[in-house]
Amino acid sequence: MTEDRRQVAADFDEAVNMTAGELEHWLGTDESKAVGDRSGGDESTGHESGRRITEILRKRKGDLSDDDYAHMRKVTGYVHRHLAQRPSGDVRETRWRHSLMNWGHDPLK
Repeated sequence: MTEDRRQVAADFDEAVNMTAGELEHWLGTDESKAVGDRSGGDESTGHESGRRITEILRKRKGDLSDDDYAHMRKVTGYVHRHLAQRPSGDVRETRWRHSLMNWGHDPLK
């Protein structure tokens, strides 16, 4: 594994704090399906990304493709940008949190 891939994997592991099972369960909820940009079709970008993240989490590191690493970079960037936009107050039932959870990060963990 190259140094770049090691760093991408470490950043991804830090950004994604939900397990594949937790994320899969979350993606099945109405709250998950109600948030995100749908300009590309019926499923939001974040929801589609969440499905992809579960696949990545279930793979062995040695089986990850270049495309997987590119998606891992995208996920890390999204999580970091979105965390910087945290609204004030209780975020438990907010679209902000639900969107982050679609991308594998629960800010309440």
